[in-house]
Amino acid sequence: MEAGPTLLAVAAMALIDPAGRVLMQRRPENRAHGGLWEFPGGKLEADEGPAEALVREIAEELGIAIHAADLTPVSFAASEGAGQRPLVLLLYACRRWEGDPVAEPGAALQWTSIDQLSALAMPPLDIPLAAALATFLKKLQLDQQRGCHA
Repeated sequence: MEAGPTLLAVAAMALIDPAGRVLMQRRPENRAHGGLWEFPGGKLEADEGPAEALVREIAEELGIAIHAADLTPVSFAASEGAGQRPLVLLLYACRRWEGDPVAEPGAALQWTSIDQLSALAMPPLDIPLAAALATFLKKLQLDQQRGCHA
């Protein structure tokens, strides 16, 4: 029996500022999906969990410090194509960080409102994650309003 392609696991983060905007990153033109907007993050290394990978990747990509305890799972998206390596993209939300995000060379950063998120050109797996994030944040906002008015 032939071994199938190994699953590629990627962790991504929706960094959310106090105004409720999300930090999006435009991929460098010379990479796959170049010029498209994505949630920052990266591949999990061997024996590394998603939160641990995000702490490392966000420090490398954005130059900021986050803590695993401040990450909240939001959703995931997966791709499976004939002859392609299966990919699972895990999205976490984070509202606390240390430092000021700085784009890596060739990339760009933009704070985007949830309502404008769907207008950005994104890689295929980021699109359903953006929709899931909008639903997640709207539910969170409703829950907070109910708690304040109860």
